[in-house]
Amino acid sequence: MRVAVIGSGAWGTAFAKVLGDAGSDVTIRARREAVAAEIRDQHGNEGSLPGVRLSKRVTATTELAEAVDGAELIAIAVPSQTLRGNLADWAGSFPPDATVISLMKGIELGTLKRMSEVIVETAGVAAERVVVVSGPNLAPEIAAEQPTATVVACTDEDRARQVQHALATPYFRPYTSDDVLGCELGGAVKNVIALAYGMASAIGLGDNTKASLITRGLAETSRLGVALGADPLTFAGLAGLGDLVASCSSRLSRNRTFGEHLGRGESLEQAQAATRQTAEGVKSCLSIRDLARLHGVEMPIVEQVEKVCHEGADPRVAVKLLMTREMKPE
Repeated sequence: MRVAVIGSGAWGTAFAKVLGDAGSDVTIRARREAVAAEIRDQHGNEGSLPGVRLSKRVTATTELAEAVDGAELIAIAVPSQTLRGNLADWAGSFPPDATVISLMKGIELGTLKRMSEVIVETAGVAAERVVVVSGPNLAPEIAAEQPTATVVACTDEDRARQVQHALATPYFRPYTSDDVLGCELGGAVKNVIALAYGMASAIGLGDNTKASLITRGLAETSRLGVALGADPLTFAGLAGLGDLVASCSSRLSRNRTFGEHLGRGESLEQAQAATRQTAEGVKSCLSIRDLARLHGVEMPIVEQVEKVCHEGADPRVAVKLLMTREMKPE
């Protein structure tokens, strides 16, 4: 199978590795020629995944048209808030029946649209051609071939199975689902909860607090998902609880790490400078908060994360406000 991966960061490169190891011919589209040359000539991407060797089936280019030429699958791994602008330039190059795989986890600012919806709207791609991949998929662990599982979600069962087979390796096990909405919400909201988890860790709060954050964070995600029409069982699976636990508990998690910097009293700008990576939850907390308000769904953890990130609130005050809210049944 001929596959294009747009994006040469850690997740895009790890995803390309999985595809190559599963037997596909993969072309990564990188922005910088130095990165593309390193992937082509040295079969690695030290800037994103140090020490990882890529299959000879994986190559790279800076030319989008070259990457997608003849591709049956096109996977996109770029920061979620840049997707719309990029697609405006890319969409005309996509083969007419290619399956488009969204690897992004976020809700677009302003429009409150999920990434699959942005692809459909901006690229002129039918919804049944869009596949979402989501789960506990920390890129460095996948690249090290540590066993994990993921969800391949699409409204077209045949396309979901096509992607499932293209990804199956001894270390990467994909399951299919038709709940695109639920998988995308799980992936977006878990980034915000991971920020809260990082703050709690930095403050010095213990395992009871962290377990409560994960559990109540999942409850918030489920409430929003059900209000929007998602299958509630999705949030008990890999794209819900699985992804949430990985993003909160792992020190490889960008959002958890960013939250730790905020918990130590650093400003948003200081945390960004220290991490030098995109923490999707920082922007998505705004759009998720607005989406929840639009549908009358209470998401108090998301609300407090937004206040810390964008209004300069003290994380300790945020914890106190969460703990002194009106008592309600679980």
